[in-house]
Amino acid sequence: MRLDFLHIQNFRKLKNCRIDVSAKETLLVGANNSGKTSAMDALILFLTKNRTFDLKDFTLSNWSAINKIGETWLKEKDPDKIDLTSKPWESEIPTLDIWLHVENKELQHVSHIIPSLDWKGGLLGVRLRFEPTDIESLYADFIKTTQNANKIYDSKKGKSATFNLWPKNLRDFLDKKLSSYFKIQTYLLDPAKSETPQLLTDKDFAVQNEVLNKLINVDIINAQRGFTDVNTDAVEGSGTKNLSSQLRTYYEKHLNPSVNPTKADVDALVQLHQAKETFNINLESSFKDALGELEDLNYPGFGNPQIKLSSEINTASSLQHDSAVQYALNDGVSDLSLPEKYNGLGYQNLISMIFKLISFRDKWMKKGKSLDPNDSEIIFQPIHLVLVEEPEAHLHAQVQQVFIRKAYNVLRKHKNLGDDKTFITQLIISTHSNHVAHEIDFTALRYFKRNISEKGTINTSSVVNLSKTFGNDDETTRFAKRYLKTTHSNLFFSDAAILVEGPAERMLLPYFITHHTQLSSCYVSILEIGGSHAHTLRPLIESLGLITLVITDLDSVIKDSRGKKTQPALGKGYETGNSSLKEWIPAEKDLDKLLATTYKNKEDKNNPIRIAFQTPLEIEQGKKQVKVYPYTFEDSLVLENASIFKSLTDAKGLLKKMVDATNEVSVQESADKMYKIITDPSSKKAEFALELFYFREPDILKTPKYIEEGLLWVEEKLKMEKTGLQIKTVEK
Repeated sequence: MRLDFLHIQNFRKLKNCRIDVSAKETLLVGANNSGKTSAMDALILFLTKNRTFDLKDFTLSNWSAINKIGETWLKEKDPDKIDLTSKPWESEIPTLDIWLHVENKELQHVSHIIPSLDWKGGLLGVRLRFEPTDIESLYADFIKTTQNANKIYDSKKGKSATFNLWPKNLRDFLDKKLSSYFKIQTYLLDPAKSETPQLLTDKDFAVQNEVLNKLINVDIINAQRGFTDVNTDAVEGSGTKNLSSQLRTYYEKHLNPSVNPTKADVDALVQLHQAKETFNINLESSFKDALGELEDLNYPGFGNPQIKLSSEINTASSLQHDSAVQYALNDGVSDLSLPEKYNGLGYQNLISMIFKLISFRDKWMKKGKSLDPNDSEIIFQPIHLVLVEEPEAHLHAQVQQVFIRKAYNVLRKHKNLGDDKTFITQLIISTHSNHVAHEIDFTALRYFKRNISEKGTINTSSVVNLSKTFGNDDETTRFAKRYLKTTHSNLFFSDAAILVEGPAERMLLPYFITHHTQLSSCYVSILEIGGSHAHTLRPLIESLGLITLVITDLDSVIKDSRGKKTQPALGKGYETGNSSLKEWIPAEKDLDKLLATTYKNKEDKNNPIRIAFQTPLEIEQGKKQVKVYPYTFEDSLVLENASIFKSLTDAKGLLKKMVDATNEVSVQESADKMYKIITDPSSKKAEFALELFYFREPDILKTPKYIEEGLLWVEEKLKMEKTGLQIKTVEK
């Protein structure tokens, strides 16, 4: 048995969102404000009692529908004509559908939720819905409260036309009274209708007992762990603030010999008792003189109790201090150690989280003293769901990777677990860290995509299952996955992506971006993929819906020459050898047509994707404009910044050759020479950029025309998205 997928509706930005759950680890990734935290909060609110619902947990666009319900109530004077069932609320209230995959041999676990006696295994669905449970009382109280408020305010002289007493509307009423009228109800779903969220009918009644409690054990590591310096008072919800206190809690639950003692515990308990008696005798002797002095004050007098000193020595009290955990300094000479507060905060957090996972595992498996032999209803849930919010907090990059590599194995390190399928562990992690994402298999990533809604509506999010992005496992797919394994991580947290041809573009592009205020304030990921390979990422980029600029080269070749390079020119029947231009955007191989491509045709018709490649340049020569056709990034950059490059008299290597080319008699001769330099197999383009860094601040360079056009497009797209993300301030 395992969680197969989740379906969240009407919860914050997650209006209608499906999340496929991997068999082991599932990683939630996405840019800021994409819905990752909302998904984790939904699971926590529905599956645990750690937090309570707030009206702001309802999808923002649903507030107006809730207010309309209230308006209907106020307008209609006859309660019998008002629908006081759950039907008007069904499409507005938060829900969580949990779909389990259950084998036929596991029926004993789910006998209470199977749809019929002939069900033989497969999917089983349970809906948790946060709904009004007594709508008639809600209606009556809202009407009464509103009428009273209006009556009071109407009696006031000189009242403001823009002011109303609470409640101004039903949303305002529920903002303060939500918990009084709403609670989570459980419904069983039809497995035959699992593909789309199903509507409940009048025949669907809430299940009275909490059916998931016997199936799923849920544990959480919160993002705000409160695990800081041991000298602070910051605490986590569990009441632990450092490893010492965590160890105490673990000891009390699983190891304390005073609880359900075994034969092996007896000797320790006897010795503790003897130590206590010996110490009490010592206490009485030590305090005899001091207590005797109280007799001079006539204490104890008549009716006053005698003072008796007694120590309390037990196994747990030995851990009741901040130095219970120490770090040994193994220098091979001395036996030195320091209290835990002297270890770095990052490693404290790492150790703390790992130990939490150990504690979660052992609690689930009822290890040690937590297994009460007198408990007649011991439950071993078949699924252990562990939620970890932002494990990267306070952790260095390498430490983040250590945690994510070890976490799942720690949760399975028990004699009854390992590879056994009787008990299943599923780990769901939300993260903003590309280092964490790098360590997880690509197929386990779930990307939260921001959907830009129509003007006047609220933006929502959807989830992309990256395991299904590339389809069949062909050669192109394998290349893309191998590439993404090494460089993909930044892509999943970006506001926009720019795919560049080579190292020179990758190194210089950040300087070009500084000229664009909007781009500089956003997280733009730059990936060096090469123009000939950019199209291999097409399925991923289109699935993510990410604003993407592909910066590539013309790569002009002679037609029918098996890819022989040639300097770009019009009217000679040349073609492009660039696969992205031929197969993606604008899907054209003829060089003349490419050079004539309009601004509009450089953008994908269905996705926010644009391509940028060299365009004809008109450069002043004497009193006239000369048109030249660059071949690649380097000659475009030099031709458009000729005066700057001419000043680099001390240049070396490839940069010197390009500088020398600017001193040719004519612009065309300069372009011809640059083409020969760039296409020489010995040319090292990365060296060109590095040499340029040495001699000049790159930010003084004019951005090549074709790249500037692309950056302006990205900036405009980001402005539109930012505008869409802006939500009108709602009066409380």
